[in-house]
Amino acid sequence: MPILCACASLLPSCNCVVMMAEGNHTPITEFVLSGFSEKRGIQTVLFLVFLLIYVVTLLGNAGMIMLIRLDSRLHTPMYFFLSSLSFLDICYSSSITPRVLSDLPASRKLISHSACLAQFYFYAVFATTECYLLAVMAYDRYVAICSPLLYIFSMSGRVCALLVASSYLVGVANATIHTGFTFRLSFCGPNLINHFYCDGPPLYAISCTDPTANEIAMFLVVGFNMLITSVTILISYAYILLAILRMRTAAGKRKAFSTCASHLAAVTLFYASAASMYSRPSSRRSQDLDKVASVFYTMVTPMLNPLIYSLRNKEVKDALGKAMERKRLSDK
Repeated sequence: MPILCACASLLPSCNCVVMMAEGNHTPITEFVLSGFSEKRGIQTVLFLVFLLIYVVTLLGNAGMIMLIRLDSRLHTPMYFFLSSLSFLDICYSSSITPRVLSDLPASRKLISHSACLAQFYFYAVFATTECYLLAVMAYDRYVAICSPLLYIFSMSGRVCALLVASSYLVGVANATIHTGFTFRLSFCGPNLINHFYCDGPPLYAISCTDPTANEIAMFLVVGFNMLITSVTILISYAYILLAILRMRTAAGKRKAFSTCASHLAAVTLFYASAASMYSRPSSRRSQDLDKVASVFYTMVTPMLNPLIYSLRNKEVKDALGKAMERKRLSDK
């Protein structure tokens, strides 16, 4: 079984990632994730913080799904999208956080080539799907506020299911493109990924192959996805703002504005951190900043979504109070 090192002839002293191949077998590569800090005290604090965030994320989003399913008053398109977002956030956070929690106590944060690409793939699927689902939710609010008489027909159950399915389809297509481009890369020299999970820019930074094509593909595809979804959100909310200004009752304005403000706050957090990650070439300094931004859109945002999208909504509060009252009566 021959041992291959793509840059051994150029860098004889490099700490090559061992890649073994036999016949047409796929090379096997092992990476080391740098994580956050080598200090044991900081790692312990981060472990407890991330564990708390993950538990709150699971409980909050799972609770939102159950609440929407149990209360018939919440069986509307808006809450169908909210439950879809909650399910997506569970998957999105679970593609990153469990691995981080298992790596923090470890002395060496090893990850195989196949596991790295698998994490990259599923992370890209869920992140892209969330972008499009946020745009779908903005469009749903546009139809509800600007064309309330046509809302039932425009946002039928079939249309809602197609919109969610289309968001996942785009996510799968986007992840397939980026993961496919990653297979053209070879790795040697330092096998340290300067991140706490596998993503495109940190992988490109340690590749022996010129990653220009990968970086261009990521910039174009991610840029296209963010442009389409952000323009949809901005146009939807521009029409929503005009409709709110034309409303005659102050109560109606407050209700509509509160829902839109919460949505826009979450969208801004998600899109701003994602844009800072993928809109510029890889460098060591940018990767250190990316770690901070990545914590927000991979861990914090999925945790906050049940609050910023739903818990400020009176209908959800009433449904939650009703569920708690039923639980209290059943315990007696």
